[in-house]
Amino acid sequence: MGLTRALKAGRKLKGVIPGGSSVPILRPEECDVRMDFDSLAGRGTLLGSCGMMVIDDSACMVRLALRTARFYAEETCGQCTQCREGTWWMEQVLHRIEHGHGKMEDLQMILDMCSNMKGVTICVLSDACAMPVEAMIQKYREEFEYHVTQKKCMVS
Repeated sequence: MGLTRALKAGRKLKGVIPGGSSVPILRPEECDVRMDFDSLAGRGTLLGSCGMMVIDDSACMVRLALRTARFYAEETCGQCTQCREGTWWMEQVLHRIEHGHGKMEDLQMILDMCSNMKGVTICVLSDACAMPVEAMIQKYREEFEYHVTQKKCMVS
């Protein structure tokens, strides 16, 4: 993708979200891919809104997941229970992890929430919250675990 030009001098690529905040993140080793629907689907992500987000090594994945969940919790119309309650609860649990009060069981609970939120609502807002958060935990689990065990961020 030629992403190194998008980084500040001295920073390393940490990940790319190719289709806006609602799609799964790609780790650097996954980024050598064509920017089309089929190629990205083959990597487990989507083109989405085409709003590419390039993330450098100064970013905290826990904080990014929290911001993502907060955004969707604020945007939900509240009609579907999985979206209304799932986005709110996900934000609460991620907030707890981010601020040093998380437990290891919280990581599996969030992944279970993500599973229960996908494909079961009238619109895709619930999916849009679940897919990126799920991918961040799966692909950067060491950061989430560090937050839980060390009660602080490993990148700040």
